[in-house]
Amino acid sequence: MASNGCRPSLPIHAVVSLVLLLLAAAATCLPASAANSPKQSNKPSLKTVQSPDGDIIDCVPSHLQPAFDHPKLKGLKPLEPPERPKGRKAKSMAGGVTQLWRASGETCPQGTVPIRRKALRVRKYERKLVEGAGESPFTNHEYAVGTVKDENLYYGAEATYNVWAPAVANNGEFSLSQIWLTSGTYATNLNTIEAGWQVLYGQSYPRFFIYWTADAYKSTGCYNLQCAGFVQTDTNIVLGGSISPTSTYNGKQIEVEILVWKDKKDGNWWLEWDSTVVGYWPSSLFSHLADNATTVQFGGEIVNKGPSGVHTATHMGSGYFPEEGFGRAAYIHNLQVVDATNTLVPVQSLSLTAGKPNCYNITKGVNSDWGMYFFFGGPGRSDVCP
Repeated sequence: MASNGCRPSLPIHAVVSLVLLLLAAAATCLPASAANSPKQSNKPSLKTVQSPDGDIIDCVPSHLQPAFDHPKLKGLKPLEPPERPKGRKAKSMAGGVTQLWRASGETCPQGTVPIRRKALRVRKYERKLVEGAGESPFTNHEYAVGTVKDENLYYGAEATYNVWAPAVANNGEFSLSQIWLTSGTYATNLNTIEAGWQVLYGQSYPRFFIYWTADAYKSTGCYNLQCAGFVQTDTNIVLGGSISPTSTYNGKQIEVEILVWKDKKDGNWWLEWDSTVVGYWPSSLFSHLADNATTVQFGGEIVNKGPSGVHTATHMGSGYFPEEGFGRAAYIHNLQVVDATNTLVPVQSLSLTAGKPNCYNITKGVNSDWGMYFFFGGPGRSDVCP
């Protein structure tokens, strides 16, 4: 590393075009203290951006992103997005959500993808470990989820989520709101695709995250771009990056839409975050999800690591029970699934699960504006959740 703390603009072992060379010359130079604190990727960065929340974002050439270290993806390049599912509706509310690293107007150059620098070690609670919504053998994972599961096969799903910054009480805990698309047997070969927002212990902002596994969380998969797998195609979204603003109690509700759908031609699973196509999970990563999903779930999850015999005070959603309703409780609405004709179909039947309803609960409804929807969440430890 150069003595002034800046990364070399060009990798030693790569041939970089004249265009990339010119872009590299404009790269942001960080002070040594910032450059040395988080571990830099082993990928060449053409520009570096310091986020107001302390994150450091590297702009890595898209064909050199971590996905293409995967043995099944070596030598490939990012694909163009396929046709989106038919039947999409306009957003019901202007969400106004953005990511903090873009606050100063910084962007990554075309031909690169923004990657958040990792800590020297991925902290234990930043790994999913072995878990599955509603059926985890780990009693410290608690859920309030709605499940879509019948005789149909699913080729994607979409919903609109309001975004909060729930309080997370203890080290090793998190609170999230997300979608799961799953197939396979939980005990041995469960395949999952997951996306949503999450607050980790010690952090103030929710983060946009993705996750995947092909063997029930045993050895495959990871968050975001922490391993080879997900192929990012967008220049403006950071996986794992902080999002802002968030919803306020009795105030403005900030919403995001998350769409995951399967390209029937190539079999890949594509991700759209609030009208931006972020990238895709290659079908070659999966066994069962190489074909379709058999279950879709939406909802919240927390980790409970409170003192022995005492429930955690970590909030799920807004930290208020679903009975508080709009403007106060967390919600997910306009639940839809993608059918075999690449068409979004409103969810008609939804089964609810709340492992500890006195701590975190869930209630559903349906109307002409929101379609199928539910409110969920709670405060954790309270008079009714000791």
